[in-house]
Amino acid sequence: MPRSTSGSPRAIPSKQAKLLNCIAITILSLIVLVGLIVLIIWLVVRPKGLAYTIEEGSIHGYDLKDNRLNATFDFVLRSSNPNGKVSLYYDYIKVSVSYDDETIAFDLVEPFFQPRRNVTRYEVKPVARSVPLMGSLAKNIRRERSSGKFVFEVRVKARIRFKVGIMKLRRRTLRVLCSPVVVHMSSSKGFDWTRCDIDL
Repeated sequence: MPRSTSGSPRAIPSKQAKLLNCIAITILSLIVLVGLIVLIIWLVVRPKGLAYTIEEGSIHGYDLKDNRLNATFDFVLRSSNPNGKVSLYYDYIKVSVSYDDETIAFDLVEPFFQPRRNVTRYEVKPVARSVPLMGSLAKNIRRERSSGKFVFEVRVKARIRFKVGIMKLRRRTLRVLCSPVVVHMSSSKGFDWTRCDIDL
């Protein structure tokens, strides 16, 4: 009559438990290590928020016929990086003009590098080329045109990378909302700076 070996079946679960414990401890240690590295980098770098404003704004070539808009919006955007240890790569930048939540013009900006403690100004020219407008939207734009000014939003969407020392961190999406932007049809009235909100 064969004898039962009770020790062998118990040994296998015991080995599996030890292996699972070892894996869990390793993963937990890696998470804690990554967290410590991020914390140390943050404490050393002390990142400050970016700041965006629109310094100049005008509209050229305005034409609205048959509810189709043609216009060129001309802006000077001011991007401020106050960080002493962080520089930025702007890999992709799209600037759009919205009226009543409808995009009516856009422009793409050439990629650029922004050094530490730097203010960069760049000109953008979002263009509306025969953009079809709903009846109510066209009516509101005509009304604003007759009043001598336009009120709208400017949005910036960019893919950026932070550089800290020799490290380039992963890409992130930067969203900027400038609202309300008021542009007078008469250049004699000038342009009031518009401060923008940033979501990063």
